[in-house]
Amino acid sequence: MSEKAIVAVDLGAQSCRVSLLRWKHEVAEVCVTHRFPNAPVSSARGLTWDIERIFAGILNGLRKCAESAPEGIASIGIDGWAVDYVRIGRDGKALGDPFCYRDERTAQAMQEVLRLISPERLYALTGIQLLSLNSIFQLYADKIAGVEAESGWLNLPEYVTHLLGGRPVAEYTNATHTQLVSIGEQEWCREIFRATDLELSAAPELVDTGTFVGPLAGEVRHLPAFRDTQLIVPACHDTASAIAAIPAVGDDWAFISSGTWSLVGTVLRRPCATDEARKLNFTNLGGVGGTFCFLKNVNGTWLLRQCMDEWAKNGQTWSVGELLRECEKLPPPAFLIDVDDPQLMVPGDLPDRINFQLNEAEHAPLPFNRRGVVQMANLIFHSLAQRYAEVLSAAARVTGRKLRRLFIVGGGGRNRYLNRLTAERTGLEVHCGSSEASTIGNFAVQMAAFRGNHGSRSGAGTADLAKWTSTLSAVTFTDFME
Repeated sequence: MSEKAIVAVDLGAQSCRVSLLRWKHEVAEVCVTHRFPNAPVSSARGLTWDIERIFAGILNGLRKCAESAPEGIASIGIDGWAVDYVRIGRDGKALGDPFCYRDERTAQAMQEVLRLISPERLYALTGIQLLSLNSIFQLYADKIAGVEAESGWLNLPEYVTHLLGGRPVAEYTNATHTQLVSIGEQEWCREIFRATDLELSAAPELVDTGTFVGPLAGEVRHLPAFRDTQLIVPACHDTASAIAAIPAVGDDWAFISSGTWSLVGTVLRRPCATDEARKLNFTNLGGVGGTFCFLKNVNGTWLLRQCMDEWAKNGQTWSVGELLRECEKLPPPAFLIDVDDPQLMVPGDLPDRINFQLNEAEHAPLPFNRRGVVQMANLIFHSLAQRYAEVLSAAARVTGRKLRRLFIVGGGGRNRYLNRLTAERTGLEVHCGSSEASTIGNFAVQMAAFRGNHGSRSGAGTADLAKWTSTLSAVTFTDFME
């Protein structure tokens, strides 16, 4: 790879980003060229994503990248949230907007799948935690709804890559989150497909992290900067990308990838799918370089954001910074809520649902006035920190790890108040990484794919990932302003 620029696209459930990495005197500089908001859309069909709007935002960002990189752009990689996918008809076109993982259609599907294959067997085959949002249950919901079994499907980052010209694939780290990949192997689990009567031929080709999937095509291809641009699948699961960006060695560290969700756990060289891990609902997601991200999903900043939206409807409009400053003045709450209560996982009136928990515990509900809002925010922060401590303690016990350090990456890493509470409750040495860790991991995989393997197209170059993660760990991000 020459000193051409590279582009990383990070799709988030609340915000999407297009970033450009350029080299200035052999030093990497990163600019976020375009950000645009994202949110699921509620309609008669259900809760879905506006894929055309998302793709239009990406194209807008790519055009800005092309304007800023006269030296040319070597490659583009796209990561994003897992489990959601686009169904594709025989004509190669999308059958409709993809469902959001928070849509309630999977409740019945999950029940039916678990009658066909036991939870114990499903975990033994995949090592993946049971969550109704997993792709296996979404695909079975499609089956119940009468979607043609042979219709193909692509997870969202790989689908967008396909729209840009890449061949249709499933990148390994993202594929493991479907709960359809055999544990410790890079292949679809035939037993699960047979048991659920899902069509194996509809599943895309599984490929390594860092695989080249074709040259850029489509409407931006004519721009000079994209003349020889290649498409690479990085760790398409944004959490795997974020964890790959942590410049840590040894086995005494854990992580929290903090954003819409908080992904809490540690990195293993071998999967841990013991009976205790299953009972505690830990997952073994594929990581970069043959690792496994042993973690649990914990409700994250989405919980606070939903509350803030409801408070605003009642005349209480706050910024996160204002809430944090007021929370720092308060003592710890007398009662902590269960942030992972299923009722707090779906959109709706979250403050009322939190008050329901308080009522059930015989604590007074919190009003929608200024003091009540701050107290509820403080309750959320303390409850999240306590849940992090519980999960990390369980992860250490199940894996036999003696954890000493905790790396917090993602947007939530900027929340110094929550980080302090987390340090206090876990007793771990907390290190805050980049809020753009997914983008850093994305860039690192692309550079390793090019440079570490001397231009090979197999994806094996990601073995050189640590070198590039270290190179990028101190990179400063700047934001392009309109």
